[in-house]
Amino acid sequence: MKKICYSFIILSVIAMSCSRFPQAEISNGIIKANIYLPDSKKGYYRGTRFDWSGNISSLEYNGHDYFGKWFTKYSPEIHDAIMGPVEEFTPLGYTEAKPGSSFVKIGVGTLTKTDEKQYEFFRLYPFVNMGEWKTNKFPDRIQFIHELDDKTYSYQYEKNIQLTEGKPEMVLTHTLRNRGTRTIETSVYDHNLFVIDNQRTGPDFEILFPFNIAGDSIALGNLAKINDNRIIFLKKLDSDESAFCENITGFDTTANDYMIKIKNNKTGAGVIITCDKPLQELAFWSCSTTLCPEPYINIKVDPGEEFSWKICYEFYTLAK
Repeated sequence: MKKICYSFIILSVIAMSCSRFPQAEISNGIIKANIYLPDSKKGYYRGTRFDWSGNISSLEYNGHDYFGKWFTKYSPEIHDAIMGPVEEFTPLGYTEAKPGSSFVKIGVGTLTKTDEKQYEFFRLYPFVNMGEWKTNKFPDRIQFIHELDDKTYSYQYEKNIQLTEGKPEMVLTHTLRNRGTRTIETSVYDHNLFVIDNQRTGPDFEILFPFNIAGDSIALGNLAKINDNRIIFLKKLDSDESAFCENITGFDTTANDYMIKIKNNKTGAGVIITCDKPLQELAFWSCSTTLCPEPYINIKVDPGEEFSWKICYEFYTLAK
């Protein structure tokens, strides 16, 4: 009886802790997703690495869950205390900025360059200007708008998370409008951070691409390997192990090769990721609790112009 009471107390504390963060639930009757919302004072994530919008704490489809908490240490300012699929933009103006001057990260704001070191994503840089976030909630969609008026780079960044009517599909649509006087040149990648059915990373998972992979398989060590167009795991990863494969090549210059398929042959859960823009770079990282394909695209927006892109997540289950 005591064990039951203690378990109830622990679960209640976790629920109360999570509920204190601004969040919203959307559904199309097929998929249900819970999303944490940007907030400079109470938001779940307040770091300086990732775009603050699109932090999905859970996504359920057909009895399977695809996202969730994969890390053990939490603070709203820890650079990767966030859940997928989140996005990180290359900094604007960091290289030419002097220590004490500012630079910009889209979806984050204006930050201070503190020293002469190269930009390091794991550092927490002091804020100069957080910009203004607006969030519009609908039953099956959330619209995020981040506006930044800065002396070097000014923009309006809009991101929509839409669950497609009648389909097991989530679509992320983005538009970046350059409202400043300087051309915005950056790249953005999705740190997908899949936590599929809380399964430990291992041989039950496969990651597939529409092309034969050329990459540094040495970095995968004895944990995983490249097999033609797929990455497969050779063992279940322990809590202190991670596999990383950077500079994956083999893709062409069209959007057709931006297609990443992840499946778990044990639970039967799968997802296919596509985009309407070609890959610029591609990497893959995984630890024992998450799998992260990291596809990059290139962005260039002249003053007064805008740039749009769309990423689709098609969820499915394997036939038994």
